[in-house]
Amino acid sequence: MAQTDAERERFPTLSAAGSAMLAFLREHPAAPAYRNESGNKLLAHEVEEVRRFEREAAAARVGWPAGGKPAWLTDFVRDTFANVPHYRQLGSVPRDFETLPTISRADLAHDIAAFVPDSADLARMINFRTTGTTGHPLVIASHPVVAARYLAFHKRAMRRFGVELTHGAGQVGVVLLGYQKRCFTYVSVTPTMGESGLAKINLYPDEWRSPDDRATYLDALAPEVVAGDPISFAELLKLPLTMRPRVLLSVSMLLLPALRAQLEQRFGCPVLDIYSLNEVGPVAVFDAAAGGHMLLQPQLYVELLDPAGRPVAPGGRGEITVTGGFNFCLPLLRYRTGDHASLAFGAGDGAPVLLGLSGRSPVRYRARSGWINNIDVTHALQHLPIPHFGVHQRADGRVVLRLVQARTQLGDDARRALETLFGAGEVSLEVLTAQDKTVQYSSDLDGAHA
Repeated sequence: MAQTDAERERFPTLSAAGSAMLAFLREHPAAPAYRNESGNKLLAHEVEEVRRFEREAAAARVGWPAGGKPAWLTDFVRDTFANVPHYRQLGSVPRDFETLPTISRADLAHDIAAFVPDSADLARMINFRTTGTTGHPLVIASHPVVAARYLAFHKRAMRRFGVELTHGAGQVGVVLLGYQKRCFTYVSVTPTMGESGLAKINLYPDEWRSPDDRATYLDALAPEVVAGDPISFAELLKLPLTMRPRVLLSVSMLLLPALRAQLEQRFGCPVLDIYSLNEVGPVAVFDAAAGGHMLLQPQLYVELLDPAGRPVAPGGRGEITVTGGFNFCLPLLRYRTGDHASLAFGAGDGAPVLLGLSGRSPVRYRARSGWINNIDVTHALQHLPIPHFGVHQRADGRVVLRLVQARTQLGDDARRALETLFGAGEVSLEVLTAQDKTVQYSSDLDGAHA
């Protein structure tokens, strides 16, 4: 069947084998209702460019000297000031990097066009909208090449755990999982992997002719990689699957060790906890041997800042603030992510490691022993296979634990775990109804956000 103009735009280099893969993904008897259309949009020369980028990213060293800065930083700052309207209006490049003003998600949400460089090819640009959890929905400026570059850093993360991708023509490379009432779903192919198949599916039962079709379809696809978040992975564990992926990638939310262990036992493969941001792509992957999240991008510089925008003392916790990245449509200088960690330099290769990574602003809770960090709350729950939770302390000091599984044995176990911190009878359970990201830690107490 001949391609339509819309299909040619989505898949400029599609071969007969690629077309057959798309038909297989869409027309399998157990396939879900795909709600959307998407594609790689890569031109032939861009496919080769992305392959070259992957080779260079795999060979490059990640990091910078402790107490120093990466060699590429000075040129990156100068070029960004010359080509990006927001920075050009600031005047000349400051002599000291630390005097550069920081920016946040709110700045991007206010006027994303001001952060797009003059050199960006507007005809090839793509934009996607993120909902966020902090009150600032955001349109991200991107490009088909930028979207394709994500795979380079996922491959780097997988290689750290001994996984080299092999699937190509006629095989399904990646399945992206969601579990929510409304979800962007589509099929595509990956040109740099021989047009292996890619499917974004929603495991929510209403998206299927029969809930049983979910296992049938996934087993038929037999993907090499399954990517999702703790919520969709918790649903995956319920299905009678026989598929054996090479690796599972967890992104977007905190993955507790007990759930990761369950997934690894069930599927017999590594489960990688990847810290990723829509604004800059995959940032780091958790490695227990290193004690934290190892950075993945050779051209991403990370600072840790206090609330006033000053670098924290070595070893101190601060807000993860990034400069650089691989999105040439959105070069960032000192972008405050809203996430927090401390920074160490690993033994041996000296690569930077994010320790104690936690999303959004840190929250203190008043416990029996005094003030504790939200990380202590995470530690109290980490032995339980909880996919998603929220912990809120009311003004009277009582704690509310919100779980999807609130009315189960797991809910009772989680409540008792928190009572070791807050005292017997001080923790109540509520059902967590949100199926997307939620604010994980919150408090009404004065001093909780100090």
